[in-house]
Amino acid sequence: ARFKFYLDASVEERARRRYLQLARKTTPPSLEMIKADIIRRDTADKNRPWGALTVPENAVVIDTTNLSLKEVVEEILSHIKK
Repeated sequence: ARFKFYLDASVEERARRRYLQLARKTTPPSLEMIKADIIRRDTADKNRPWGALTVPENAVVIDTTNLSLKEVVEEILSHIKK
């Protein structure tokens, strides 16, 4: 691929986002339960024998923890326009 991006965020922020997403539809589990589930899933994804989750070679890593969706898009576009 011509451009590779790897989007990441802190576990705390990912749990907060998931909580808000679930809260729109139902009563969500606790933030701590969501955080624990994310940690479990990350560990499983990074350690599976085939297709483990890794940062692709030459990918631009963008930490989205403190970014809005608009800011993430702007960051990606700034790399594409270089």
